[in-house]
Amino acid sequence: MKRENTIGFKVRTLSVAMRRALGIGRSDGGCTGTHGWVIGYLYDNREKAVYQRDIEKQFSVRRPTMTAILQLMEKNGLLERMRDESDARLKRIRLTPLALEIHERHERDIEAFETRIREGISEEELDAFFATLDKLSANVATAENERLEKEKQ
Repeated sequence: MKRENTIGFKVRTLSVAMRRALGIGRSDGGCTGTHGWVIGYLYDNREKAVYQRDIEKQFSVRRPTMTAILQLMEKNGLLERMRDESDARLKRIRLTPLALEIHERHERDIEAFETRIREGISEEELDAFFATLDKLSANVATAENERLEKEKQ
């Protein structure tokens, strides 16, 4: 099988092209693509207490990786960590006004981009595409679980 005809290659190529088209990875107030995803999650959950472990779970990222991401975001003025009122050992994570501004700008850009890339694609084609992506995601999760089980043995 040619590498260019594999799902992984096609998904990666599309992902890179989309990032380029959106300008992700360029300097944007200290906000990387990963930071944008974290900002989006925090924005969507801004009415409740969010802790590092919640973000780790959401993005399937290990603690040391998330710690580094959040530390850089805090350094760049994108979030604040605040002691939880009910448990001083925990720190709630909250967006700063700068992060809110970046999020609102990104949402407008993403909405316009999504409209553009859906051009010429019917609802039926989109439904089939999303159903296929869901199946691929389930297959990847199964493969990961099988790998973890083998590692335990």
